[in-house]
Amino acid sequence: MSAPELMGIFPVRSRKTLYNWFDEWESRGFAGLYNRPGRGRKPTFDDEQKGQIKQWAKLYPKQLKRIVQKVNETWDIQVSTYTIKRVLKSMQMSWHRFGRVVGGAPDPQEYAQKQFALEMLKRFDETGDLALYYLDQAGFSLTPSVPYGWQPVGETLAIPSQRSQQLNVLGLMSRAGDLESYVSEQSINSDVVIACIDACFPAVDKPTVVVMDKAPIHTSRAMHAKAEEWKQRGIHIFELPSYSPELNLIEILWRFMKYQWLEIEAYQSWQSLVNSVEEILKNFGKDYVINVA
Repeated sequence: MSAPELMGIFPVRSRKTLYNWFDEWESRGFAGLYNRPGRGRKPTFDDEQKGQIKQWAKLYPKQLKRIVQKVNETWDIQVSTYTIKRVLKSMQMSWHRFGRVVGGAPDPQEYAQKQFALEMLKRFDETGDLALYYLDQAGFSLTPSVPYGWQPVGETLAIPSQRSQQLNVLGLMSRAGDLESYVSEQSINSDVVIACIDACFPAVDKPTVVVMDKAPIHTSRAMHAKAEEWKQRGIHIFELPSYSPELNLIEILWRFMKYQWLEIEAYQSWQSLVNSVEEILKNFGKDYVINVA
């Protein structure tokens, strides 16, 4: 067969490649047709350099051009941002949205003590020796939390966004998924928290523990005074360490509501937002379920 015919069969673009194959066949037979070590394009970066690029990506997570500049200054290597992307993907890094965190860190000793105590309370709750509830409040407005969602390539689904008043929700949730919620367009203060706990637990048949953070409305004089009365009735307040929302189970509920369960249509108007929030709270445990490990 002619060289052009062979080039149509094998994925080669140069006659020289074919001639090299012929020469190898003539001199070494079948062994000459195998690729020898060291053939092919050499990698641009070695493992140590890749590790350094990963560190730069952590320092400048939004600035690939800054990393390209560092590569050139440090190793005198000219690369594109596309090459840097490939390197980062090969090192298990991806481009995705940042996460928000609280602006501080808990005291390590207090955190460990409270975490251990909370685990004990969970065990007693599972055996039925006490009832464990998690209390917190969240706000919803027509300025939405931006979720992920499936969208056609090249298109972006838009969520309406506008300034509005805030719909406040106070919730008390058990590990079994029982939820008592109170919705208000007014601010939630210590008096509201006290009234909600009293309404939720007019009487208890076993020790009941309410877990809450150290928000000012939870640590006011009124709350501390009421805590003594609740203790006499078998209701105990468990204060979480500062900056530890991950220990409060009901935080998961707010996250599911804001990022998964509230549909785009909920942000069309104030009334549609109110209706959607109330619908989720009303049907929590039936149509809206969280599996707690």
